[in-house]
Amino acid sequence: MIESGAMDKFFVLTNRIKDKDLQVTTAIVKYLKEHGKSCAVGETGAITGKPGSGYTDPSLIPEGTECILVLGGDGTMIRAARDVAGRGIPLFGVNLGTLGYLAEVDKNNVFHALDHLMEDRYIIERRMMLQGRVFREKTIMGDEIALNDIVIARESGLKVLQLDNYVNGSYLNTYRADGIILSTPTGSTGYSLSAGGPIVSPQANLFVMTPLAAHALNKRSVILPPEDVITVELGPGREVEQEKAMVYFDGDARLPIVTGDRVEISRAPLDTVFIKIHYTSFLEVLGRKMTDL
Repeated sequence: MIESGAMDKFFVLTNRIKDKDLQVTTAIVKYLKEHGKSCAVGETGAITGKPGSGYTDPSLIPEGTECILVLGGDGTMIRAARDVAGRGIPLFGVNLGTLGYLAEVDKNNVFHALDHLMEDRYIIERRMMLQGRVFREKTIMGDEIALNDIVIARESGLKVLQLDNYVNGSYLNTYRADGIILSTPTGSTGYSLSAGGPIVSPQANLFVMTPLAAHALNKRSVILPPEDVITVELGPGREVEQEKAMVYFDGDARLPIVTGDRVEISRAPLDTVFIKIHYTSFLEVLGRKMTDL
């Protein structure tokens, strides 16, 4: 369990695309060191799209780091969350983009936020993550975690997929659709929302199952408790031919699947830990972000 307290040791993870000349990064490091704090710096790397390949090297984060300052946008935060989940270090987001739900502040308010962290004026918030395992018969073809969602979608073309869904081994339903989204509450304001899924408070612990362009009028999202294990099996294509699809973890890491493959989705054993300095409600933040769209 993470105890709150005044922070002394920081790590800055910068998306170089968003802070090209490192002006914001340099200013943050200078400010922290002027206040007697230690601060190491890392940069996000290129995305390979392969599960386990990573975006950030967690081994570069010094032992004893109490806070990772993530400079970028929601995408940078999500990838950082997946890469450093095993370290259990709280993340604090500084938004350098246009719209973000996960970052607490933008670059104009960052020094005020740092004062909060150094003066023990913050709270810790945990967010559940998903773990997805891809099986081909009894062989595990891939294993990855996700903060927002795991999406099973067609690989290419305009084919409709047959997706047979099971909960704890029992048949639930079949979607004939472009794909299916399994989302956390954190991810409910992302791809799931655009597909017609419900908005869920990020403090909740549950799964949201939402079909993508389902070919039926009565296909709606299904809400499931976090203890459940959801299995999605890819059915055959037209004329019983072998179908191909792709499994996406938070929109970047991906694994190909074919007819008969199963994707087993459960709650990940690790949570993402965020730092919050504002005590505004989720609905208030959501309303403000929606107004900005």
